[in-house]
Amino acid sequence: MKEKDQEMEQKMPLLTGIQVGRKSLPNRIAINAMECCDADTGGNPTHTAFRRYERLARGNAGMIVVEALSVVDENLGRQHQLTALPQNQKGLTDLVSAMRRANPKPLIVWQLTHNGELANPEFSERVCVKPFPGYEGRLLTEEEVDGILDKFVTAAKMAHDCGADGVDLKLCHGYLGSQLLRPFNDRKWKYGGSWANRTRFAYEFYERIAKEVKDPDFCVGSKVTVWEGLPGGQGSAGPDTPLLDLSEPLELVKGLEARGAKFIIQSAGNPSLTLPLVQTDKRAAEYGYLHFWFQKELRKALKPQTAVIGSAYSIYRDGKNAFRGVKREEASFLYWANKNIREGVCDMVAIGRQSLADPLLAAKLEGGREAEIDWCTACDNCIEFLIRQKPVGCSTYEREYTLELKEIRKAQGRLAESEKHT
Repeated sequence: MKEKDQEMEQKMPLLTGIQVGRKSLPNRIAINAMECCDADTGGNPTHTAFRRYERLARGNAGMIVVEALSVVDENLGRQHQLTALPQNQKGLTDLVSAMRRANPKPLIVWQLTHNGELANPEFSERVCVKPFPGYEGRLLTEEEVDGILDKFVTAAKMAHDCGADGVDLKLCHGYLGSQLLRPFNDRKWKYGGSWANRTRFAYEFYERIAKEVKDPDFCVGSKVTVWEGLPGGQGSAGPDTPLLDLSEPLELVKGLEARGAKFIIQSAGNPSLTLPLVQTDKRAAEYGYLHFWFQKELRKALKPQTAVIGSAYSIYRDGKNAFRGVKREEASFLYWANKNIREGVCDMVAIGRQSLADPLLAAKLEGGREAEIDWCTACDNCIEFLIRQKPVGCSTYEREYTLELKEIRKAQGRLAESEKHT
C-alpha cells in the first residue's frame, strides 16, 4: 500500500491528501470563490445556489470556498449577492447542511467581503478609503471602518454557527480589504499611511477571531492579491507607481500566519481594472506564468504547515490553449498542477472558471475518468453574465445558460439599436 501511495504522490500529487488546519482533505484541489448572482432579494441562497454548491460538494474537491459573501447590504457589487447578515443565518445553515449531505469530506469556508469602491452606484452606495481614479465614492470614516470590522467578525462567528469549517478574509481584487492595504492608501488616518495602519484591519480581524471563536478546528485564511498591476495597487513599490515589489505582500502573509492563518490563496490583479491578471485569457495566456512565481515566493515565505493555494489554473485545460514554445502535453492543467505541487511551488491549486465548466473534476480524476472532463474553454461568457448582473453558469456545457446568453445578447442588440435612433 505504501508503494502505491508513493507512486501516486510522484505521478499525481494533485490527488494526494493534505492537512489544512486540523482537517484532512482528500486531495489538493480547491474551488475558488465564484460570485454567481443567484441570491434572492434578501441575500439568501436560492435553489440555483443550492444546486450549484451541492454539485461542487459531490465533485469532491478537497476545499470549497463559498463565494464572496458581503458583510453589509448597503454597499453591494451585485444585485443578487449573497450576504452574511443575521437574517441570512437559516439560509446559509441550510446551504452548508446540504453540502455536507452531498459529501462530508471537503473543507467548507466562506469568503467574507465588503465591496467598498466596487459597490455598484446604480443600486448601492459606493464608499472608499481614498478616491481611486474612476472609482470615487464617499470617504469612509475611521468609526465606519471600525463598525465594518465588527460586521466581519460577526459574519465569521455566524459561519462557525452555521457549520462552516472556516472563513477566507478577502484581501484581493480591489475590494475593501485590498483597498486598505494598497500603498495608494496614503491617507493619514487610523487605517492608512503607514504599513502598520494599512494592515490594522486585517490583523485585528485575525486577532479577534482567535479570541472570540473559541474553536481550534475553525480554519481562517485569506485570498491575497500579490500584485494588482496598477499604480499604487497591492504589490506595487509606492502610491504612484505600478512597479512590482513583493516586500509588502510577503510581509502581509507572514503577519497573517503569525495570527493564525492556516491557508493563503494566491491571486493577482483586479477584475474591474486588470482582469487578464486575475483570470488569464487567451490573448495574454503567459500572464499565467506570473502566478507560478507568486506562488513560489509565498511558499518560501511561509511555514510548511500553512497551505499555499495557487490560482489561475483554468487557462491550461487539456493543453488545447494559446501557450507557445511548449509541447501540448506540457501545457495542461494536470501537467502544471502536478508539477507545481511536486516541486513545492504550491500545496494546492484552486479552480474558478473550470469549476463552472465541470464541478465534478476532482471526482472524475479520482475515478480514472479524465476523458469525461469538460474543460473550460476560457470563452469568458461567465464574466458576461456577471457584468450583466445575471445568474452565472457555463454557457458552453449547460443549455440553460446557452439560451440565457442568447437572450442577453438579443436584448443588448435591441438596446443598442434603440439608442442609435434616439
